[in-house]
Amino acid sequence: MTLPRQIPAGARVVVRVTEGVDQTDGRMKFRDYVGHVISWNGYTLELLRDAAANGSRPQQNVTIHQEQIATLKPVPERPDNPGRP
Repeated sequence: MTLPRQIPAGARVVVRVTEGVDQTDGRMKFRDYVGHVISWNGYTLELLRDAAANGSRPQQNVTIHQEQIATLKPVPERPDNPGRP
């Protein structure tokens, strides 16, 4: 994938990273990270990963290296749900 030279800080993105080939089924495995860009220098993406919508995982700072990135694309903000606890 051709990665952008610049990604503005604060942009909300989804990043799919490769996790390697599964030993049992021989298929490539991936993991998705959704969050806001802290910084991008063309080699390393610093991301503030969103907390899980169901509250099972808090926000996390994540560092992703460019060779791990399979896809990267912008996504809209989560809608506000005032009725949610």
